[in-house]
Amino acid sequence: TQSTMSICSIEDIAAAVDKPFWFQLYVMKDRGFIKELVQRAIAAKCSALVLTVDLQVIGQRHADIKNGMTIPPEWTLSKFIDFATKPAWVSGVLQGKRRTFGNIAGHVKNTEDLNRLAEWTASQFDTSLNWKDVEWIRSIWPGKLIIKGILDVEDAEEAAKTGAQAMVVSNHGGRQLDGAPSSIEVLPEIVDAVGSKMEIMFDGGIRSGQDVMRALALGAKSCMIGRAYAYGLGAGGQAGVAKAIDIIQKELLTTMGLCGVNRIDEIDDHIIAV
Repeated sequence: TQSTMSICSIEDIAAAVDKPFWFQLYVMKDRGFIKELVQRAIAAKCSALVLTVDLQVIGQRHADIKNGMTIPPEWTLSKFIDFATKPAWVSGVLQGKRRTFGNIAGHVKNTEDLNRLAEWTASQFDTSLNWKDVEWIRSIWPGKLIIKGILDVEDAEEAAKTGAQAMVVSNHGGRQLDGAPSSIEVLPEIVDAVGSKMEIMFDGGIRSGQDVMRALALGAKSCMIGRAYAYGLGAGGQAGVAKAIDIIQKELLTTMGLCGVNRIDEIDDHIIAV
């Protein structure tokens, strides 16, 4: 899945892969730009549009505050020391071809200026997003629509009415609202409510193959993995990502075997101890 805020453009990804990919759309105030992004995703033959509905207000991300992560970055002595101890990483970043957001470049001037980019992004989050907006996006997107960021049965039922084929039960990695329920906590009741109407995907807290097994047992049809993917990428590039996925797959197969399950479609809630 490629994010709206990726450093690569939709066209970059389409030129680099030989299989369809998904595009993750963030709804912004500039509806003309949103329509343009959807049209570009259609032209790139994206096989699904993932509409994120839980990012209309940026959460207070405590880990980012603790780590001193800001946009634009603040240059501190500790950061310079960190750079000095990682010369290979610094060299790779400086020689990198992309230091902007590919999908926004051309629409917003001076995207290399992080101050300008931060101001534009902050001004574009639309707190008025509602189900009519989702229906509008459904009307201009002809392919599979996946609504990401559902944590509530009522919202799940509203999502089912829009004509979306799937939803992702997700709390945005716990970064948006501290104290919100975990994705796994609300998964069973959402599956009970709309699982017969649309495909239910799961996101949040997948760290191992056993976690995948738990989510599938509670009704999810598939799982999204973010952190393990990022760890693999940071440690070993593309090979690291492949290794991370391989580890999770082997853990899943081992867990299935120990639970007496031979096929994915045999996994259900009887394996979960309550």
